[in-house]
Amino acid sequence: MKIIKQTKLLSLAVFTALTFISNTTYSQSKQFKVALDAGHGDHDYGAVYHGHIEKNIALAVVLKVGRILEKKSGVEVIYTRKTDQFIDLVERANIANRADANIFVSIHCNANPNQAANGCETYVMGLNKNASNLEVAKRENAVVVLEKDYKQKYEGFDPKSPESWIGTVVTNEEYLSSSISLAGKVQEQFMNVGKKSRGVKQAPYMVLHKAYMPRILIEMGFISNKEEGARLDSEQGQQEIAEAIANAIMSYKKDNYGSGDDDAVKPSQKVEPVKIADTVVKKPTVKTPEAKPEIKKPEVKPEVPANNGVATFKVQLSASGTKLDPVPSNFKGLGNISVSNEGTLYKYMYGETTSYDEAKKLLAEARNKGFTSAFVIAFKNGKKVTVQEALRQ
Repeated sequence: MKIIKQTKLLSLAVFTALTFISNTTYSQSKQFKVALDAGHGDHDYGAVYHGHIEKNIALAVVLKVGRILEKKSGVEVIYTRKTDQFIDLVERANIANRADANIFVSIHCNANPNQAANGCETYVMGLNKNASNLEVAKRENAVVVLEKDYKQKYEGFDPKSPESWIGTVVTNEEYLSSSISLAGKVQEQFMNVGKKSRGVKQAPYMVLHKAYMPRILIEMGFISNKEEGARLDSEQGQQEIAEAIANAIMSYKKDNYGSGDDDAVKPSQKVEPVKIADTVVKKPTVKTPEAKPEIKKPEVKPEVPANNGVATFKVQLSASGTKLDPVPSNFKGLGNISVSNEGTLYKYMYGETTSYDEAKKLLAEARNKGFTSAFVIAFKNGKKVTVQEALRQ
């Protein structure tokens, strides 16, 4: 138990250091770096159904996402490939690492012998025993056999053996929670354009394994489905998906790094200035003198001392487009469930505590119940903040 506790403390220390370095680097460069990876390429066609070829669709969407993001202030785009070429899986991650990218986004198409299957799903790196998750990962990982000396390069990894995947799962939870957050935003944006969401899932993808940053793999839809495949292979369908992915990335950037030209300042440093700015903006809009005393918000002042700036922690269990009653029977026996609604996405949270140690116990309990993708989130004065920021207070 002592060794486990020391390991957790070390992980937290490393996490805090990496976060500080990441934010410092971002502050210095004033650029939010996005690594975009178009799956497959050249002799690796990916899935092929009804004349639709995965490698071509993935590249077309990546280039469209890139063009959208390149027009945004403070965003730099790094591509693993911009043409029909084959890039080793580990090299795709290395490209992102060398560029010090803030996030890594790998884009693919799904396929299934059951050609009725449809919808989009986004994966984060992890080991999950769900058979369908593993089957998708197995198909995507099979590309390593096309690489020269892949057994040496991937340290004996056998894409046909699920047992060998265990060694590919790195337990760096600082990337997991951020990856899940980014993946959730992608799914939310997909639902906003009418796509069926199959949720955020975990699977051991080799292309994500060596990327040392929040990283996700997007399955945009099933090209094995005639209708969805045709949509994926159309200019309009690709533009729609590209805009959804770009919007998700910008939303993630705003939540974690702020937005605009002045956003080299860390989000934690921007909380108070934003509140002040809101008050200043609202006052001039009130023309009548009797309205001004109301804008001073006397009712807000008691809230701050009552909370006294103390952060609270919850465990986010899941996010989906399905509305569920917050009762234990819907959450594998867990009680004290709260729900937040963001557009068409419902986020379900378990517990509430001001102690991070207690939050980690709640997290362990949730994962033991089967919520393997659960993670800790934090709030301060009613506003969501990063766990790192909450721990610094």
